[in-house]
Amino acid sequence: MVRVGADRREGPSDAGIRRTTHRAGHGRTGRGENGVVVDRRTGQNEELGRFLRAMRARLRPEEAGLPDGGRRRTPGLRRQEVAQLAAVSVEWYVRLEQGRTSEPGTAVLDALARALRLSPAERRHLHVIARGEAPVPRPVSLPVNDSLRVLLDGMPLLPAYLVDFRFDVLAHNGAAAALFGEDFGTGETDNTARMLFLSPRVRRMQREWARVARETVGNLRAHLAHHPDDPRLLEVVGELRATDAEFTRWWDDHTIGQRAHGTKRISHPSVGELTVHYDTLAALDEAAQRLIVLTPADTAAENCLRTLMADRAGSLAGPGLRPLPTHSRPPDAPGADEPGHRPVPRPASDGRAALESPP
Repeated sequence: MVRVGADRREGPSDAGIRRTTHRAGHGRTGRGENGVVVDRRTGQNEELGRFLRAMRARLRPEEAGLPDGGRRRTPGLRRQEVAQLAAVSVEWYVRLEQGRTSEPGTAVLDALARALRLSPAERRHLHVIARGEAPVPRPVSLPVNDSLRVLLDGMPLLPAYLVDFRFDVLAHNGAAAALFGEDFGTGETDNTARMLFLSPRVRRMQREWARVARETVGNLRAHLAHHPDDPRLLEVVGELRATDAEFTRWWDDHTIGQRAHGTKRISHPSVGELTVHYDTLAALDEAAQRLIVLTPADTAAENCLRTLMADRAGSLAGPGLRPLPTHSRPPDAPGADEPGHRPVPRPASDGRAALESPP
């Protein structure tokens, strides 16, 4: 366990990634890998300035209730307009964007969030990078509980997998392997963020790839704000920035978002297109593990999942061995209507309990 506020060795730097491990204004420093003293407050101020500029650049005057004001050399709001909306002086706001002012108060940050029309996730991010609020203690790398493995295996027709805050795949069930492939959780699919951007097969499977991928970028940035010194998380972000132009563009847009549930359309090479709901259940312990469960959105998707599981079981069993148990057969297979056949659970009509977005 790492004590909050303790000096920590800085990890390798990636362009566009800053680390914050102290409260702003305390003037703390740390040593980089080459022994160079690093002023962490400076990096924090630069990140705050970049975020504020990105947020005002995306907002049109009419969206903020202001007159257009004629032709503009750059898109978005001017600094004086943000200052007017937030009821702060123009000079102070300019210094804030330039990293030349002391730690802003909570009320001022809330006023800026309202002026810039920030979402709840973006508002939380603004407070984290502006006030240097102590990040959550670095999660301990704990093994997957046996009870969670039983839970995974107890959902034979619902693809489910366990990830940590770095998006590394820790465990998954047979239905997830049937949907994503037997190599799920290894190689380029060992991390669901890497999988989305680096695996051509997974990219083809996601019918709404851009939306899902951009949500994942927002998740990564939000997690990095809470765990700015985690080497693995920095490694994943650095790798994706270096290898994927779309990831870099969305990262530099300062996309923030943590969706807990939603719908995905998946195109599978064997069974065609299926629509599934996803829900993320977050553990309330220091391991920071999250369980992602996919449920069929309709009967067609349910049938696709049954077929995939039957095909996988037949492939693993080999020729001449016993067939699948009846509860795992596709609905049109012999015995599907016999006693003991269990239909797949359906999502509740009022949606699903939601806790945070999967990549």
